[in-house]
Amino acid sequence: MLARPPVVILCGGRGTRLRAHASEVPKPLVEVGGRPILWHVIRLYAAQGFERFVLASGHRGELIEAFVGAERWPRGVQVEVLDTGDDTNTGGRVLAAGRHLAQEPRLCVTYSDGLADIDLGGLLHFHTGHEAAATVTVVRPRLQFGVARIDARERVLAFEEKPRSEHWINGGFFCFERAFLDGLAADSVLEREPLSRLAAAGELRAFRHRGFWQCMDTLKDALALNELWDAGTAPWRLWDPAADATDAAQDGPARGTAPTPTPPPLVAS
Repeated sequence: MLARPPVVILCGGRGTRLRAHASEVPKPLVEVGGRPILWHVIRLYAAQGFERFVLASGHRGELIEAFVGAERWPRGVQVEVLDTGDDTNTGGRVLAAGRHLAQEPRLCVTYSDGLADIDLGGLLHFHTGHEAAATVTVVRPRLQFGVARIDARERVLAFEEKPRSEHWINGGFFCFERAFLDGLAADSVLEREPLSRLAAAGELRAFRHRGFWQCMDTLKDALALNELWDAGTAPWRLWDPAADATDAAQDGPARGTAPTPTPPPLVAS
């Protein structure tokens, strides 16, 4: 099995479109099945052999610190919180985490609000099999509305309920070589100039995930994820459900690590 790099999880979101929760908790702590969605993301990676997690926090980061410190993680899993600033953009958070993990040649990066039945080992194997600096997982999301199928004579032939898009979009599971960090600045927005520059240079590869994928942007998304979990059909639950009860019942202190001190301010280059 390929050595698993550290996983940086971007946890600075404010969740402004999750109106019922936004004023109470940061987006990573909005619950799915009684657990923060951040917990689900960590368990998804941990179930596939990843053990070190750095949470790049921002808005209401103290609540994320409290959650990490109170949680009992699977054996061998280390979770730490890195305060990357309330208003830092996604690229700046990746840069801060990369500096914190200065000895690591490679990083996995993801958001704290996206779930999938993705083969993360397959993603890592794909990434290490090419020589580009970065890999982005791409997905074809389901459209929000049904689609009418119409022929050349304007006859409606059929309706298709929420089909998959014909286009591939950023699915939010990345692998980056350390050289990628050289192109980041404190004010970088990961999804804009850094990835566009890589693409133009031929240094970005796409890992196609054709299975389940869902991000939690709205309250409607949160309700849909909760329905899947409550029905026992959550596709992203790739771990043994019995392990959840075992972890919760363990004696002794929680295995979250102490919060990492705030790094010095990043200087835009």
